Amino acid sequence: MNPTISILIPCYNQANFLTSTVESALNSTYPHLEIIIINDGSTDNSKEIAEELTEKHKNIYLLNQSNSGVAKARNAGIEFSNGKYILPLDGDDLISPEYIEKAIAILEKRPEVKVVYCEAVKFDENGKRPWNLKPFSLNALARDNMIFVSGIFRKADALAVGSFSDNMKMGREDWEFWIKMLKNGGDVIKLPFVGFYYRIHQGSKRKKTGTSLKKRERIAYLNEHHEEFFKRELNGPLRFQRTWSKPYNTLMKLLGKL
Repeated sequence: MNPTISILIPCYNQANFLTSTVESALNSTYPHLEIIIINDGSTDNSKEIAEELTEKHKNIYLLNQSNSGVAKARNAGIEFSNGKYILPLDGDDLISPEYIEKAIAILEKRPEVKVVYCEAVKFDENGKRPWNLKPFSLNALARDNMIFVSGIFRKADALAVGSFSDNMKMGREDWEFWIKMLKNGGDVIKLPFVGFYYRIHQGSKRKKTGTSLKKRERIAYLNEHHEEFFKRELNGPLRFQRTWSKPYNTLMKLLGKL
């Protein structure tokens, strides 16, 4: 029996993009799917569009919540979901038709694999360009995230680590989620084709979380909650200049200052 995948679409004021995002999921070559739209207190007509989609498609569901952030929205979707597998998909992004089918084929055959993702592109009204993501390793993950949020994973693995941290308000909660899920083991597979399309527009979240203050808050949060992981991978805490964390920590240890 083919397992179900639950596609979680948190949505906050993304009325202009929501239909195309849902259509990209419906166009999947993998038929055993449910789509859960989580309306995070939108003030535009996202809710009405989502309601129309649920009326047209019996495998689309709508959850409504007051504006609580994308992590809480995803967690609400995980809790509501019936699927063995989870795919978070923000309400303005797209996936390719074959992405889910190829990912589930691997996850079903290889229980040691915890996450499957793929090549990706960024796009806007002017065209698209490759998203050059670094190869995965735990050491690299300790310094930066290379797995976009729309990786595919087992619901059980998400629940085992407490799903997304909804108290991480400074952005990049997907990075922290992958650290939680993978720091104690589990393989990661990157499919060799473009299966994810990240939309760049005025409201794109990465633009809002790139400030120096947000970065410092984020690093402090990660160090507080994953101290042993960074100590193992970087010889000490994550630093503001992330790529220099390990050499700096190693030097401080040699000097007896860490």
